[in-house]
Amino acid sequence: MPPKALRASELKQILLIDDDATQLMVRESIFRASGFSVAIATSAESAVALLRVEPQKFGLIISDHFLTGATGVDIVRQVRSFLPKIPIVIVSGMPDLDSEYEGLNVVVRQKPIPPPELISLARTQLDVA
Repeated sequence: MPPKALRASELKQILLIDDDATQLMVRESIFRASGFSVAIATSAESAVALLRVEPQKFGLIISDHFLTGATGVDIVRQVRSFLPKIPIVIVSGMPDLDSEYEGLNVVVRQKPIPPPELISLARTQLDVA
């Protein structure tokens, strides 16, 4: 069966941010298998650097909440200073993080997220962009 044709909104890359190599690899595989273009970053610093160099390249950011030396809140605040409208999804094993992200215009989801739900969420967020 041929791969599904991508909509224009899916042509932009998804930036995945996680300092856990296994989690990053699993999410990257899920998205690539579904036809998405993906870039990865293993730290807040490298993610922000990628976004500053080519902001138009990315249509969605999906980040873990806890990273070495930073949290998702830190990343969101930095990114919002120069990309105020890019959709951002925060994933975490921690429940009840919504209050930490209040007013930052992000979607927060608790892990684990089944692959079909993750793909659907990405498509929805890319369509909003």
